Amino acid sequence: MKYRILVAEDEKNIREGLAAGLELDGHEVAIAANGSEALKRFQKGDIDLVISDLRMPGLSGEELLAKILAESPGTPVIILTGHGTVEAAVKAMRAGAWDFLTKPVNLDYLSLLVKQAMGNRELSLKHKRLLEELEKGKSFQAIIGSSAAMRRVYDTTSRAAPTKASILITGESGVGKELVADAIHSLSPRKDKPIIKVHCAALASSLLESELFGHEKGAFTGASARKRGRFELANEGTLFLDEIGEIDQNLQIKLLRVLQEKKFERVGGEETIEVDVRIVAATNKDLKAEIEKGNFREDLYFRLNVINIHVPPLRERKDDLPLLITAFLKEFAEENGKKIEGINDKARSCLYAYDWPGNVRELRNCMESAVVMSRGSLLTEEDLPPTLRKGSDDGWIRIPIGTNMEEAEKIIILETVSAQKGNQSKAAEILGIGRKTLYRKLTGREES
Repeated sequence: MKYRILVAEDEKNIREGLAAGLELDGHEVAIAANGSEALKRFQKGDIDLVISDLRMPGLSGEELLAKILAESPGTPVIILTGHGTVEAAVKAMRAGAWDFLTKPVNLDYLSLLVKQAMGNRELSLKHKRLLEELEKGKSFQAIIGSSAAMRRVYDTTSRAAPTKASILITGESGVGKELVADAIHSLSPRKDKPIIKVHCAALASSLLESELFGHEKGAFTGASARKRGRFELANEGTLFLDEIGEIDQNLQIKLLRVLQEKKFERVGGEETIEVDVRIVAATNKDLKAEIEKGNFREDLYFRLNVINIHVPPLRERKDDLPLLITAFLKEFAEENGKKIEGINDKARSCLYAYDWPGNVRELRNCMESAVVMSRGSLLTEEDLPPTLRKGSDDGWIRIPIGTNMEEAEKIIILETVSAQKGNQSKAAEILGIGRKTLYRKLTGREES
């Protein structure tokens, strides 16, 4: 990719040699003979990366670095130094320089370093844009995603929420069905009333009945006082019945009656209680298949499934991964007091290649673990849980599905060059191609 690079170097031969090498890589290069001249050129704008000598008359490399980072904190600055001033270069890196090179400069390694620095810069900018997009999307509760599949979920939710119709949310475990239920309630006329949630699979049938409908004092052993059920508590609001496919046939009949007549009796009671409750149910089961097996009542299914909202699994909406990853990075970085600017290409490839059987819940747990284990400002593949790093250890190159052949070839070449610490001749030998061929495939130009 073509970048605009500023070279600040007081030695004419080095300055012009660096410019010529960078121009061969296809970049636009501006040159400056000292720090003051470089600062004036930088302040005109349009500079993507700066390469600066550490020791220059007037404004030094350290001073130039400080002024550039003050004006444009994300701009990568590569410091040039002689062998006797490596300590000062390390100090410059602590002050915010991207990296340093000792003279004489290896142009092959400089070329690789520029690609890495700008790759990191683009990741940071993308991360910032994603954060801005997340802020814009906060109005639709905590649901994250902009894929076509999720836009359909938003559309159906927005149209169904203002009505009184019962809604059945379907989808695998971990896709975010409860978040959709929250959105339905918040977008409905009942938003100022409570949303009461019941996890139907968490309780035995006898306990679930009491939980839903309440009980009178003495209704059963341990019932020492009257208790209001979830239907009463949700009156004029919303009742969310999670994992509705787990309730038994006896309770299904009682639930059907409430949906039809909007009335019930507490366990052990005779008083009929009328309620106005909007029902939102969710399941990870195929209820039609459960009906065929005789496990679920068809009439109850039709009462619940007036409107169906299907939340797709994460593997079918990987377009949403960038937003999800960014959101979880932000959440857990703040929670753990860490400054993390993004995630590197190898780690991103691992995340994209994985099928996420646990869906968004699994991704969220993975990102929390990665943030906790991280050592730097970018998450790397080493920070990810072992299950995601299979095949990504040293000696492996991961290429995301959908990468075209030209880009895949570039990834292989760049990774091989990087593994050989910038030695293009050695990389070409490993890949079984000539050095000139390697150079041409990387830059799109013939080596002069």
